[in-house]
Amino acid sequence: MKVLGVDPGLTRCGLGVVESSGPQKLTMVGVGVIRTSADLPLEMRLLELETQLIEWIDLYRPDVIAVERVFSQLNVRTAMATGQAAGVALLIAARKGIPVMMHTPSEVKAAVTGSGRADKKQVATMVKKLLNLDEIPKPVDSTDALALAICHHWRGAGNTRIATALASSKIARTRKLITK
Repeated sequence: MKVLGVDPGLTRCGLGVVESSGPQKLTMVGVGVIRTSADLPLEMRLLELETQLIEWIDLYRPDVIAVERVFSQLNVRTAMATGQAAGVALLIAARKGIPVMMHTPSEVKAAVTGSGRADKKQVATMVKKLLNLDEIPKPVDSTDALALAICHHWRGAGNTRIATALASSKIARTRKLITK
Protein backbone atom coordinates (compact mmCIF):
# COMPACT_ATOMS: atom_id res chain seq x y z
CA MET A 1 0.00 0.00 0.00
CA LYS A 2 1.22 3.49 -0.86
CA VAL A 3 0.11 6.44 1.28
CA LEU A 4 0.47 10.13 0.46
CA GLY A 5 0.71 12.14 3.67
CA VAL A 6 -0.38 15.77 3.39
CA ASP A 7 0.57 18.27 6.10
CA PRO A 8 -1.71 21.08 4.90
CA GLY A 9 -0.60 24.66 4.81
CA LEU A 10 -1.05 27.58 2.47
CA THR A 11 2.52 28.88 2.55
CA ARG A 12 4.11 25.42 2.93
CA CYS A 13 2.21 22.20 2.33
CA GLY A 14 4.28 19.14 3.26
CA LEU A 15 4.01 15.99 1.15
CA GLY A 16 5.40 12.55 1.87
CA VAL A 17 4.83 9.23 0.14
CA VAL A 18 5.47 6.05 2.12
CA GLU A 19 5.03 2.54 0.78
CA SER A 20 4.65 -0.67 2.74
CA SER A 21 6.40 -3.74 1.38
CA GLY A 22 5.50 -6.03 4.25
CA PRO A 23 4.72 -5.97 7.95
CA GLN A 24 6.62 -3.12 9.62
CA LYS A 25 8.63 -2.55 6.39
CA LEU A 26 8.12 1.06 5.31
CA THR A 27 9.97 2.89 2.56
CA MET A 28 9.97 6.59 1.68
CA VAL A 29 9.07 6.96 -1.99
CA GLY A 30 8.92 10.75 -2.19
CA VAL A 31 9.05 13.84 -0.02
CA GLY A 32 8.68 17.55 -0.64
CA VAL A 33 6.92 20.80 0.05
CA ILE A 34 4.56 22.87 -2.07
CA ARG A 35 5.20 26.56 -1.49
CA THR A 36 2.90 29.42 -2.45
CA SER A 37 3.72 33.09 -2.25
CA ALA A 38 1.91 35.21 0.32
CA ASP A 39 1.91 37.97 -2.32
CA LEU A 40 -0.58 36.07 -4.47
CA PRO A 41 -4.34 36.34 -3.99
CA LEU A 42 -5.84 33.47 -1.99
CA GLU A 43 -7.57 31.90 -4.99
CA MET A 44 -4.29 31.79 -6.95
CA ARG A 45 -2.50 30.17 -4.02
CA LEU A 46 -5.21 27.51 -3.76
CA LEU A 47 -5.00 26.95 -7.53
CA GLU A 48 -1.21 26.50 -7.31
CA LEU A 49 -1.68 24.07 -4.44
CA GLU A 50 -4.25 22.10 -6.46
CA THR A 51 -2.01 21.97 -9.55
CA GLN A 52 1.01 20.68 -7.66
CA LEU A 53 -0.98 18.20 -5.55
CA ILE A 54 -2.47 16.73 -8.73
CA GLU A 55 1.06 16.37 -10.14
CA TRP A 56 2.14 14.47 -7.00
CA ILE A 57 -0.91 12.21 -7.11
CA ASP A 58 -0.45 11.48 -10.81
CA LEU A 59 3.26 10.78 -10.30
CA TYR A 60 3.03 8.56 -7.20
CA ARG A 61 -0.48 7.08 -7.57
CA PRO A 62 -1.23 6.66 -3.85
CA ASP A 63 -3.77 4.12 -2.63
CA VAL A 64 -4.79 6.41 0.24
CA ILE A 65 -4.26 10.05 1.15
CA ALA A 66 -3.69 10.82 4.84
CA VAL A 67 -4.37 14.44 5.77
CA GLU A 68 -3.72 16.13 9.09
CA ARG A 69 -6.98 17.07 10.74
CA VAL A 70 -7.12 20.70 11.81
CA PHE A 71 -7.72 20.06 15.47
CA SER A 72 -7.31 23.37 17.26
CA GLN A 73 -5.13 26.36 16.82
CA LEU A 74 -5.08 29.60 18.71
CA ASN A 75 -4.38 31.62 15.58
CA VAL A 76 -7.64 31.76 13.60
CA ARG A 77 -5.88 32.95 10.45
CA THR A 78 -3.50 30.00 10.50
CA ALA A 79 -6.36 27.58 11.19
CA MET A 80 -8.32 28.99 8.23
CA ALA A 81 -5.34 28.68 5.86
CA THR A 82 -4.66 25.14 7.05
CA GLY A 83 -8.32 24.22 6.59
CA GLN A 84 -8.40 25.70 3.09
CA ALA A 85 -5.30 23.75 2.08
CA ALA A 86 -6.74 20.54 3.57
CA GLY A 87 -9.96 21.16 1.64
CA VAL A 88 -8.04 21.28 -1.64
CA ALA A 89 -6.45 17.89 -0.87
CA LEU A 90 -9.83 16.39 0.10
CA LEU A 91 -11.50 17.68 -3.06
CA ILE A 92 -8.76 16.30 -5.33
CA ALA A 93 -8.92 12.92 -3.59
CA ALA A 94 -12.71 12.80 -4.03
CA ARG A 95 -12.44 13.68 -7.73
CA LYS A 96 -9.83 10.97 -8.27
CA GLY A 97 -11.67 8.37 -6.19
CA ILE A 98 -8.84 7.99 -3.68
CA PRO A 99 -9.84 7.21 -0.08
CA VAL A 100 -8.91 9.84 2.50
CA MET A 101 -8.20 9.39 6.18
CA MET A 102 -7.69 12.27 8.55
CA HIS A 103 -5.44 12.00 11.60
CA THR A 104 -5.00 14.46 14.46
CA PRO A 105 -1.52 15.71 15.35
CA SER A 106 -1.59 13.79 18.65
CA GLU A 107 -2.61 10.59 16.82
CA VAL A 108 0.34 11.00 14.46
CA LYS A 109 2.78 11.70 17.31
CA ALA A 110 1.54 8.67 19.25
CA ALA A 111 1.81 6.38 16.21
CA VAL A 112 5.34 7.50 15.34
CA THR A 113 6.90 8.07 18.76
CA GLY A 114 4.64 6.27 21.23
CA SER A 115 3.61 9.55 22.86
CA GLY A 116 0.86 11.92 21.75
CA ARG A 117 2.78 14.76 23.42
CA ALA A 118 6.06 14.31 21.51
CA ASP A 119 7.71 17.44 20.14
CA LYS A 120 8.62 18.04 16.49
CA LYS A 121 12.24 17.01 17.04
CA GLN A 122 11.20 13.64 18.50
CA VAL A 123 8.81 13.03 15.59
CA ALA A 124 11.50 13.96 13.04
CA THR A 125 14.06 11.68 14.70
CA MET A 126 11.64 8.74 14.66
CA VAL A 127 10.64 9.38 11.02
CA LYS A 128 14.33 9.24 10.10
CA LYS A 129 14.77 6.00 12.04
CA LEU A 130 11.56 4.29 10.89
CA LEU A 131 12.21 5.04 7.22
CA ASN A 132 15.95 4.31 7.52
CA LEU A 133 16.89 7.76 6.15
CA ASP A 134 20.38 9.24 6.21
CA GLU A 135 19.06 12.58 7.41
CA ILE A 136 15.88 14.24 8.59
CA PRO A 137 13.95 15.75 5.65
CA LYS A 138 13.64 19.52 5.72
CA PRO A 139 11.62 21.63 6.19
CA VAL A 140 9.61 20.20 9.07
CA ASP A 141 6.42 20.22 6.96
CA SER A 142 7.85 17.41 4.82
CA THR A 143 8.81 15.38 7.90
CA ASP A 144 5.30 15.89 9.31
CA ALA A 145 3.81 14.62 6.02
CA LEU A 146 5.94 11.47 6.22
CA ALA A 147 4.81 11.01 9.83
CA LEU A 148 1.17 11.23 8.66
CA ALA A 149 1.80 8.53 6.05
CA ILE A 150 3.50 6.31 8.65
CA CYS A 151 0.60 6.86 11.05
CA HIS A 152 -1.86 5.79 8.40
CA HIS A 153 0.09 2.65 7.59
CA TRP A 154 0.03 1.65 11.25
CA ARG A 155 -3.32 2.97 12.45
CA GLY A 156 -5.38 3.63 9.36
CA ALA A 157 -5.18 0.10 8.03
CA GLY A 158 -6.43 -1.24 11.35
CA ASN A 159 -9.23 1.31 11.47
CA THR A 160 -10.23 0.35 7.92
CA ARG A 161 -10.34 -3.36 8.85
CA ILE A 162 -12.47 -2.59 11.92
CA ALA A 163 -14.88 -0.46 9.87
CA THR A 164 -15.15 -3.22 7.24
CA ALA A 165 -15.79 -5.87 9.92
CA LEU A 166 -18.45 -3.72 11.58
CA ALA A 167 -20.14 -3.07 8.24
CA SER A 168 -20.10 -6.80 7.43
CA SER A 169 -21.63 -7.66 10.80
CA LYS A 170 -24.38 -5.05 10.30
CA ILE A 171 -25.14 -6.49 6.86
CA ALA A 172 -25.27 -10.02 8.33
CA ARG A 173 -27.64 -8.89 11.12
CA THR A 174 -29.85 -7.10 8.60
CA ARG A 175 -30.00 -10.20 6.38
CA LYS A 176 -31.04 -12.34 9.39
CA LEU A 177 -33.83 -9.90 10.22
CA ILE A 178 -35.05 -9.86 6.61
CA THR A 179 -35.09 -13.68 6.31
CA LYS A 180 -37.07 -14.17 9.58
